[in-house]
Amino acid sequence: MQVPESWLRQFCNPPLTSVEIADRLTMGGLEVEDMHPAAPPFSGVVVARVLDVAPHPNADRLRVCTVDVGATAPLQIVCGAPNVVAGMHVPCATIGAELPPASEGAAPFRIAAAKMRGVASQGMLCSARELGLSSDHAGLLELDHSLTPGQDLRDALALDETVFTIKLTPNLGHCLSMHGVARELAALTEAPLQAPVFAPVSPTLQEILPVQVHAQDLCGRFSGRVIRGVNARAATPAWMRQRLARAGQRSISALVDISNYVMLELGRPSHVFDLDRINGGLEVRWGRAGESLALLNGQTVQVDANVGVIAARQGLESLAGIMGGDATAVTLDTCNVYVESAFWWPDAIRGRARRYNFSTDAAARFERGVDFASTVDHLEHITRLILEICGGSPGPVDDWQGALPTRDPVRMRVARCEKVIGIPIGGAGVADIFKRLGLAFSEHHGTDGVSFVVTPPSWRFDLEIEEDLIEEVARVHGYARIPAVPPRARAAMLPAREGWRDLHALRKLLAARAYQETVNFGFAERAWEENLAGNANPIALLNPIAAQAGVMRSSLLGGLLQTLRLNVAHKARRVRLFEVGRVFMRADVEDGATGPRGVSQPMRVGGLAWGPVAPTSWAAPERPVDFYDVKADIEALCAGAGALRFEPTTHPALHPGRCARVWVDGADAGVLGELHPRWIQDQGLHQAPILFELDATVLQRQALPAPRPVPRVPAVQRDLAFLVDDGVSAAQVLDTVAEASRVDPRCALIRDWVIFDVFQPRDAVGRKSAGLRLTLQGDETLTDAQADAACAGVVEAMQRAVAAQLRA
Repeated sequence: MQVPESWLRQFCNPPLTSVEIADRLTMGGLEVEDMHPAAPPFSGVVVARVLDVAPHPNADRLRVCTVDVGATAPLQIVCGAPNVVAGMHVPCATIGAELPPASEGAAPFRIAAAKMRGVASQGMLCSARELGLSSDHAGLLELDHSLTPGQDLRDALALDETVFTIKLTPNLGHCLSMHGVARELAALTEAPLQAPVFAPVSPTLQEILPVQVHAQDLCGRFSGRVIRGVNARAATPAWMRQRLARAGQRSISALVDISNYVMLELGRPSHVFDLDRINGGLEVRWGRAGESLALLNGQTVQVDANVGVIAARQGLESLAGIMGGDATAVTLDTCNVYVESAFWWPDAIRGRARRYNFSTDAAARFERGVDFASTVDHLEHITRLILEICGGSPGPVDDWQGALPTRDPVRMRVARCEKVIGIPIGGAGVADIFKRLGLAFSEHHGTDGVSFVVTPPSWRFDLEIEEDLIEEVARVHGYARIPAVPPRARAAMLPAREGWRDLHALRKLLAARAYQETVNFGFAERAWEENLAGNANPIALLNPIAAQAGVMRSSLLGGLLQTLRLNVAHKARRVRLFEVGRVFMRADVEDGATGPRGVSQPMRVGGLAWGPVAPTSWAAPERPVDFYDVKADIEALCAGAGALRFEPTTHPALHPGRCARVWVDGADAGVLGELHPRWIQDQGLHQAPILFELDATVLQRQALPAPRPVPRVPAVQRDLAFLVDDGVSAAQVLDTVAEASRVDPRCALIRDWVIFDVFQPRDAVGRKSAGLRLTLQGDETLTDAQADAACAGVVEAMQRAVAAQLRA
């Protein structure tokens, strides 16, 4: 909402600067987002009067103008504006003037003497857009004839006045007007409020347009009057056009401008009908299925029983409290009008405009609540403005009243108020604040101390409970006056859990391996759950935020793939992503809060790698990331969590031959694999990403360091080569050696074992050769007999476990 300072000071003029006013309003709950002058900086522009207009000798669309700029001799200026005529007053940028830049970041435009098609031009006549006053570039900005030629334009139009941009919260509907903001400013500064006076207009006609209200849950009060003989072509006064422009409204015509002006000034939306286009009387009712209405914005809408309308005999005339219809809109040929000022129930207006994908200033006010006690006063104000500007003969005011809001008293305890705010206010301080806010109250003394019973005024729809009044006391007293007292608590050192690492440590490990964290919603598409997680019965949401977010995720893979697709769409060539978050699955648990069937919410760590394995470099050829690259990342992530194993498995989202189950210390930690070709095609990817999803709880376990003495003697290495069946995995071989080192005393000296070679002998069909390197270490120097015994133990274990044959 834009509030010109001069308009605000008309109602409340505290002895404060513009900056101080902005600070008071912001600290009072009316956040001033921006404050700027009414026009951008420019200089050297004065008021000029056009003395003569002659055709340009060398150009059909240009005119040679003689203009009076005050003290100096008349200037000759070439102008191409279509509306330039002799006698008009316009802005003139003299030689040396600087105008606002044409685009942001550009330099100011400097006026210099020039020749245009061979004719000298000693300046420039300006449009509103060239001065940064508006976007209107249809012609020259026409000024009021009362202005003196030669007067500086910034002074003549008060272009240095401050315009506040105020951001209002939804509960401050009573501040959606200049008078509403001034009322708050008066309460915050204790400056007097100049309340407007609405003297009744004496009718000169006795004509009344019949109005029937059939829906009292839609309209609580309907006031209107007939005015005949208006001049719709009358010009809107310059002062009104200026105020409308600075408040963000475009001038349209005198009748429309008057309605908008009163809405901005007093917060009262109204509507002006062309009386001659109304067939019969008006009726206020709910819409009916099948009815349609052509609106002022050119849109035709279909209404139903949930939308309020104003109708006449020939059809619908207006969306009640939202927007008028095109059929009865005033034009420049209108002679007779009907002015409506009504109170529409907020619940009857709320959400209706958004239903048709537009918003209006009227709907924004009515859905928050507009003063129902002042419809007649505001109608008198509109009438007086119409008569002063457009003339005419008014009829009597027709004021229908139905069910109006009841103002239920609200009780506030002073002790409760002081406890919430945290500082003493006192009964006298509370009473003073309520007086400044214009709230009627009574003071009571009881067993619970002093309390106030406040009756909300007709313009306040946000005072319903005790906390609302406490908020009013706090903001008027001043948030800046409430001291910041840090809480005092007994600090104690908490024990650190040994053998356990937090989730942030896992994040740091993945970030160190060039993965970037992403955070996705816990909601997912049902198709993701069925296709990527094999979950045919996900947890459905009762009120999803979107159709594609209708269930709770049971896997992180869908969100990671969606993020990959977005990055690929932005031409990313190499993507590494991870997410740490909860998934949600049905679980049979006994839970007093959820009943016999509960929800399991384990914490998971998911990751994805796509694109080249390393950034493009001259040092090595580029190759795509594969299963084993990400397997190495998982080994680094699981280091210290326990013995790590990978076993072939299947998963709905992963390639059946390139997918492994991850085991950590015998616990199922998750899966790793390449995305299934079906889903690669579905996602529109040209390369397969490698994904993993692991149980964070398993990864958080961390083995404590176990100190051991540094060996005093060198280690011994022995290499053994075995023939094993093609189906024997490396994990089986390594597990066999590990088991032997634990149970066979001969093998207790084995400290490390690794497969260092695998190949397919030509003479051994269906079998392969695996080279195994053993590292042996003892407290004393090992003898050949001890080493041979350890090797023999390994050979025997391999023969028993995998039918291995020692190669010569």
